[in-house]
Amino acid sequence: MHKFRLLAETLREQGILSDDNQYTPEPLSLSILMAAHDKAYVQRFIRGELTAKEEKDIGLPWSEWLVERTLRAVSGTILTSQLALQHGLACHLAGGTHHAHPDRGAGFCIFNDLAVAALNLINTGSAKKVLILDCDVHQGDGTIAFFADHTNIVPVSWHCEENYPNIKQTAGVNIAIPKGADDQTYLDILKRTLPDILAQHQADFVFYDAGVDVHQEDRLGHVKLSDQGVLARDKYVIETCLDLDLPTACVIGGGYDRQEDKVAWRHSLLHQAAHQIWQTHPKINRVNEKFGSFDV
Repeated sequence: MHKFRLLAETLREQGILSDDNQYTPEPLSLSILMAAHDKAYVQRFIRGELTAKEEKDIGLPWSEWLVERTLRAVSGTILTSQLALQHGLACHLAGGTHHAHPDRGAGFCIFNDLAVAALNLINTGSAKKVLILDCDVHQGDGTIAFFADHTNIVPVSWHCEENYPNIKQTAGVNIAIPKGADDQTYLDILKRTLPDILAQHQADFVFYDAGVDVHQEDRLGHVKLSDQGVLARDKYVIETCLDLDLPTACVIGGGYDRQEDKVAWRHSLLHQAAHQIWQTHPKINRVNEKFGSFDV
């Protein structure tokens, strides 16, 4: 959990995050949260009434602090989507809790920020069709479960075929990444599939989950991307979406190492990629020269 603070510190040291481009989300509207998640589940989590099995499935012990952090992170993804609509590109310093299902949490994920924010865009008329591009090493099974029967929100998951969860969802768009894939193999698959997906679905908004558990040193990943490979992946996804004039909201997704400063560095690669693109891309709205990134 320290990785969120360490990421902000890392980005400040890199000169990417500053007081001028840092945004803080408001407290989360429970009505927006319950428009996506089961009302009873939301209430039981907030009140600390989850069963021992539910807490074990999530992997995090309940506390009032966890409630505050969880709600604020979801609100942060909503704010990121709003900033992306305004500027073309925005990055969250958290988010990507894609294993949470409508009525339960799993895999360190309590509420599914991507599902909540995507539904909010549709429900408010801010977008007509949303693509959720998930490059975390694990399948975004919770996100897929939310939208198995939707046509205006499409989850796309590039994930290691031999990894958590053991039982994969079959809806949405699923692209298997072979165990042990290196930079070249991974990027070849991504470049072969992403343009066709964007052309087929004709969305008007994109969420990008840039999980760094694809890194070669990640302890839960089984994929072998280098720092340069992760950076190249993030630049390719963001540039490809912006070239099509698609507002793109980015979240950090998963990353696992016993040395959390290393995880924070890997997560900073998303922001490095976005920062580089921000300087030159013609379809970015640089209002007040602010880069849409913020600390939660």
